[in-house]
Amino acid sequence: MTTEAQPTRNVVIAMDGSEYADYAFQWYMDNVHKKNDHVVLVHCPEYHTVVQSPMVMTDITVVTDLLHEEEKKTKQFLETLGNKLKHAGIGGKVKSVGGSPGEVLIKVAEEEKAGLIVTGSRGMGTLRRTFVGSVSDYIIHHSHVPVLVCRHKDNHKDHGQKH
Repeated sequence: MTTEAQPTRNVVIAMDGSEYADYAFQWYMDNVHKKNDHVVLVHCPEYHTVVQSPMVMTDITVVTDLLHEEEKKTKQFLETLGNKLKHAGIGGKVKSVGGSPGEVLIKVAEEEKAGLIVTGSRGMGTLRRTFVGSVSDYIIHHSHVPVLVCRHKDNHKDHGQKH
């Protein structure tokens, strides 16, 4: 009886530091993960404090300081993601790519030749999703590979939906 090694499957998982992303990662690990999977955790840093600061338009020193602080937070988060892979005992890597999260995830999935994209869902209602859009909706509509959207059962409470 010959045993052939299973081929490696590249899996891209969106990670933004939210409980929804952590839930999606854990759901993937508990229900979908295969031994030979190569997992790419993707983070799209968003520089909220820089954009939202009233001082941005007036003082370049403030902008520089805010950017350094955001970069420091991003670096710490990426280290956390690396440790998440290590503690789970799985092969993979961490990527940080700036841009619109949905577009970035599609691009990284193509670059990594992913066979699956995993993302969480914040559980926005229909009206809010219509106006602000959602990363998971974007990925579903633009991906050329299967997409797993992990939506925690408790996210439905406030939307009047029956499940």
